[in-house]
Parts: sequence; structure tokens; C-alpha cells
Amino acid sequence: MQSLVSAILDQVGSIVLGKPKEIQLALACLLAKGHILIEDLPGMGKTTLAQVLAKSLGLSYQRTQFTSDLLPADVIGISIYNSESKKFELHKGPIFNQVVLSDEINRASPKTQSALLEAMEENQVSIDGVTYELPQPFFVIATQNPLMHAGTYPLPESQLDRFMMRISLGFPNVEAEKQILANESSHYSYKKLLPCVDTDKLIAMQLAVSQITVSENIIDYVIALNHVSRAKGFAGRPLSPRAGQALVSAAKAWAFIEQRTFVIPEDIQTVFSSVCQHRLELTSASFDVHEENISKQVIAQVNVLNPFGD
Repeated sequence: MQSLVSAILDQVGSIVLGKPKEIQLALACLLAKGHILIEDLPGMGKTTLAQVLAKSLGLSYQRTQFTSDLLPADVIGISIYNSESKKFELHKGPIFNQVVLSDEINRASPKTQSALLEAMEENQVSIDGVTYELPQPFFVIATQNPLMHAGTYPLPESQLDRFMMRISLGFPNVEAEKQILANESSHYSYKKLLPCVDTDKLIAMQLAVSQITVSENIIDYVIALNHVSRAKGFAGRPLSPRAGQALVSAAKAWAFIEQRTFVIPEDIQTVFSSVCQHRLELTSASFDVHEENISKQVIAQVNVLNPFGD
């Protein structure tokens, strides 16, 4: 399986240049059966990363451009009456795909954003009182622009919490930007890529991730990190038990990618910011130094060898 992981990372890295850690985080999120939110300025490669990941994983894929006039039915589908058959027929929305790219999700209204909640949490949707199962595996890859941009709506906390990770790509380094500017066709070269895995292999990889060993010491470490955020006077929001679950799942996927069968504290520390910063922050503002500092402050307050300071 490690050869498949390497093939996926290499293929995505050949299109999304100079971002190996961000690519690895995104793959870890998907292997952990999570959903990922990619936030950055326009033109930074958010959509490209989502497209290349979907292509490399060999799953059915649909992109929806979120706009202010998008309705929930445009996302999940609608039942329409057929006068010939005299029955209501379901016209499925783009949510009925294995990889759903919700592009610029924070340009849609809160009502439309909330249409994703049930799908992301329960892998199903309800239309006119009927529940429909979604295909498996099911991933939501959403992109959003910073809230300082015109025409954006903040994602409610309940929606943010459905995303296992939120990452930012940032500006490319000099060498990567040279390659981007020198090859105008590179943006579309992902269309020629072939899948690195099929559905069965991807599900097997997810199963392998779920079987990664997490020791009691690691669980204590995660609980201690959560408790730091719940202390009186803490600058950000407290982390919930679900945040702890997401942190453990993401760390297991990171350990798997690093070719280990067990989680170490460094795995928790590596994924902590991506998993927790959007849960810790005071507002739904874009990435800034303050948010990064909150994550670092939480990690700095817990001794790995003696999490509860006994």
C-alpha cells in the first residue's frame, strides 16, 4: 500500500508544485474519512489541488460553484413530478458523487451551506422526507475565499466542525513559481492523469488507517491538549470530544503515510494546527499569525511525557 501512497503523492505533487506537506495533509484527511476545507486567496491552486486529488483517487467527481443565488436543491437534488408516469422522480444533485468539490463555499447563503451538513456527518441526504444513501467513499472538498473578500458569508461553527481539516496553500516558493509561469498548460494537465488507485484499494487503505495503533499515552496527550483549550481565560474556543476524535483519526492517517503502524506524539503535533485551528479561533477570519499562535500555545502547554502534570 505504501507504493500506492507514494504514487498518489508524486502525481499530485507533479501538478501542485512546491506544496508537499499540504498535499500530504489533504491525503491524510481523505484516508481518515474526513472532509477538508481549503482556504486561501484566489489563484493559489485550491481548486487544482481538489481536482488532482479526485483524479488520482479514481472516484466519481462533481464540482459545484457556490454563488449567492445557489439553492439547497441545486446541491442535493429535487423530486419532480412526471406527468407521463404520474410519479415523482428524483433528479439527483452533485452531492451524489464520491468526491464533491464545493468551490467557494462561503459565497453561498447559510441556508445552502447547511444543505451539506447531513451529507458530511451521516453520508446521506433527505429529500421530500425520503432518505438516500450517498456513494462510498464520500468526500467533500470545499474551497473558500478569505472573509475580507466581498460577497462572502462566514461558515457557521457547526459547518466548520464538519471539516476534519482546514488548510491553506500559501504562495509558492521561487522555484515552484518559475515552473508555473514557464508552463502555461500545467493548470490543465491534470486531465491527462490516470487514477493511482481504484475504489477497492482506497477502501482497503482506509481500513488500514483505522487499524493503526493508538496507545493510552497518546490518548492522554490528546485529552490534555483538549483540556488546555477549556481552561478559564483561554483565548480561543474550547475543543470538543469530536475535535479529539478528528485529531486521533488524522494522526493515524499521517502515521500510515509515514509508514508506521502506530501513532507517535509528533503525528499529533503535525496535524494539530490543520485539525484544530478552525475550531479554536475566536472568529471565522482567514488564516493569520494569531491563529497559528493559538495552536502553538496549546501544544507548548502540554508535556508529552507527563500530559496531566501529575
